[in-house]
Amino acid sequence: MPTAIIADDERLMRDQLRMRLHQVWPELEIVGEAKNGEEAVELVTQLKPDLTFLDIRMPGITGMEAARQIGSQSNIVFVTAYDQYAVEAFERGAVDYVLKPPEQERLQLTVDRLKERLAKPKAAAVVSDSVTQMLSQLAEKMAAPKPAYLQWIQASIGQDLRMIPVEDILFFRSDEKYTCVQTEKFEALIRKPVRDLAEELDPSLFWQIHRATLVNVNAIEGVTRDIRGRHLVLIKGKSDKLEVSRSFLHLFKQM
Repeated sequence: MPTAIIADDERLMRDQLRMRLHQVWPELEIVGEAKNGEEAVELVTQLKPDLTFLDIRMPGITGMEAARQIGSQSNIVFVTAYDQYAVEAFERGAVDYVLKPPEQERLQLTVDRLKERLAKPKAAAVVSDSVTQMLSQLAEKMAAPKPAYLQWIQASIGQDLRMIPVEDILFFRSDEKYTCVQTEKFEALIRKPVRDLAEELDPSLFWQIHRATLVNVNAIEGVTRDIRGRHLVLIKGKSDKLEVSRSFLHLFKQM
């Protein structure tokens, strides 16, 4: 029976991954859990699991640093909530990975690869030079200073200009010429398109749900469907319903 440990500083994420793994690979035995990189390294040394599921960013040493210390003792599977750069890096480095939140279909692909690897004689993870270099580059990118996001929006209200704190904005919605800036109390206009705002606003605060719409995560009351099957975001305290494009539906699977 194959064995594994799960390392993630979020208890709920460990529980969710354990549940998903049981669904797609009931034979896999989870023999331990770790809350940080140090604990993961210690558990691998003690338990010698076939597989180690490592969150990338944890307190203390990161998942990438833990992977270097674990080396060939266990097959490494990175668990990541990070951007396409990370996914592409893992693909190039032939490293197994699971995206957060773990989805059954994507997890099944990873499990199939892992089963194939474990079926080979003397199956053992080797963190090769090329993969180590890739991990180092990714670590540098993640450790780089965060960009300075917009804190204020200068918008027109009639003949007046107003400085609006971004946290007060419920959503942005563009048409061909202008972008509407909607707050709880008023509506204003700017000329900057949503595609530019998406690059300048904190992505953890504003989600792009449509090519013409950005919404403040804290303003979302829920998501519903209309009779045409479209997904619509409901805004707290407002009657507005903002359409969600198919390409952005994945944002709401974690809610």
